This record gives sequence, structure tokens and C-alpha cells, in this order.
Amino acid sequence: MARGPGMFAGVSALFHRDAGADRVVPPTGFTARLTVFTAAAMAFLCIFAMALSLAAGRLAANWGQELARESTMRISAPADQMAGQTAAALRVLQQTPGIARAEALSADEQKALLEPWFGPDLPIESLPVPQLIRIIEATPGYDSAGLRLRLQAEVPGAVLDEHTRWRRPLIAAADRLRLLGWIVMGLIAAATGAMVTLAANAALAANAQVIAVLRLVGATDGYIAGAFVRRFTRRTLTGACIGTLLGVLAIVALPASGEIDSILTSLRFQGLHWLVPLVVPVLAALVAFVATQAAARRVLGGLS
Repeated sequence: MARGPGMFAGVSALFHRDAGADRVVPPTGFTARLTVFTAAAMAFLCIFAMALSLAAGRLAANWGQELARESTMRISAPADQMAGQTAAALRVLQQTPGIARAEALSADEQKALLEPWFGPDLPIESLPVPQLIRIIEATPGYDSAGLRLRLQAEVPGAVLDEHTRWRRPLIAAADRLRLLGWIVMGLIAAATGAMVTLAANAALAANAQVIAVLRLVGATDGYIAGAFVRRFTRRTLTGACIGTLLGVLAIVALPASGEIDSILTSLRFQGLHWLVPLVVPVLAALVAFVATQAAARRVLGGLS
């Protein structure tokens, strides 16, 4: 009589209902509730890990693109020379290929930039605040080295900031957050597999006498393993579907981003990313299938 449940003994059993085999595994009990609850909780957390990773990467990419298209020029000069150097800088920028638009910020705009740090009552008119010029790049962009040389000769008080030091940390943060998302989802899959393994071990050990009787009447280990694989895979799939649905509903209930672009207001999936949660129940069921197969093979081998 064959006693070795193969690795894929339960594949066909997942799609074929066998009332006799199903009775081998108790339909209720703490293992059933634990499997469904844990799978639902892990799927719920996985949805939020996906949403956070995608939102953070999307936000960093948007910020990086905006900063890549926009540069800033800062002019520091005595008050009586500020207007002349500003006009000279604007003239140079307008003559530079690759620059679509250049405009000097008004006093109100500069005050709005400083307001978060110094408050609304900052007397900007009486302070030696540098003049800022916003530069919008065209495609494919301008020659920053050549522009700096010309500014050094014609507008000595001008400093060009291409926002490079802002772009690099954002790109690095996006890459790290995407990696962190993969790590979190991997940990969730590992925790799900560990939970299913523990529950399957408990169910197999609790039904040792039933398994022994089934063997006496001719049941193979593959038949017995298939019953456990089918039960635990279906329970995990059910719990993961519930958790995924709750996670998606929670994401939908979050406030829309509106005009404020931040991680907390951009957690919603966008476009085809709404299809990503559909993968979670499938992956959870696959993890449960592999974990139950391994547990059944090990426990049934020990009961021989």
C-alpha cells in the first residue's frame, strides 16, 4: 500500500469534492477558525502594505519629475542692485536654449514660501531676503554648466539650484520603499505559511486515530493528505478573500488626495493597480497548499 503523499498529491483534490475525504478533517474547531481569521488578517495587512508601497513610490516619482522640470535661481545682492541683477538674470535665462519659462517670484510669493517657518507676520520687505527666480525647463533641458559660467560673468550674485540634492534622496526613498513593500509581503507570506503549518500539524495529530483506521481500510497517504490540503487551502482562500475585500473597502474609504499630495492622502490604488489585490488570495492559497503538503508529508511519515 502506498504511504508517500507526493508533493502535488492534493492539486486535483482542490477542484474535486470528495465527501468521504472531507470527513477526515474536522469542518469546525479552533484550527478552522484560526486559519480563516489569520488568513483574513494577513491579507488585510498585505493590501495596506501594497497600497503604502505603491503610493510612496508614486509620490516620490511625481515629486522627482516636478523637481526635474523645475530649477531655482537665487540672487543675493545689495538692495540698490537687486533689481538690476534680477533683470540681467532673467535676460540671460530667456536667451538660454532649453528653458521654457523664467519668472521672478513676487514678494507675496516669497513670503508664502517662508510662512510655514516664520509665520504670516514676517516683515519680508525689511529683511535682506534673496530674490528667487523660478525656472521651468523645456525638453530636452538646458546646459547647466554653460549657464553657470555665463551667470558668473554677468550676474555674480546669482546661484543656480537644479534641485539635484532633492531628487536623489527621493529616488532612493522610492527604491527603498518598494523593497520594503516586498519584504513586508514576504514576511506576511511566511507568517501565513507558519500559521497554516501549525494548524495542519494540530489537525493531523488530533486525528491520528482516524488516520490509522483509514490506513487499515486501504486509504493511501496521498488520499489522506489530499483531504487536509483541500480543507486548509480552501479555508485560507476564504479568509484571504475576506481580508482582501475588507482591505480594499478600507482603502476606498480613505479620503481622496485632492490638491494635497502626501503619502497619507495618496494610499488609494490608481489605474491598473486596482487589480493588484486580486493576486493576494491566490498567493495565500498557494502558500497554504505548499505548507499543508509539507506538514502532511512530515506528520503522516511520522505516524507510519
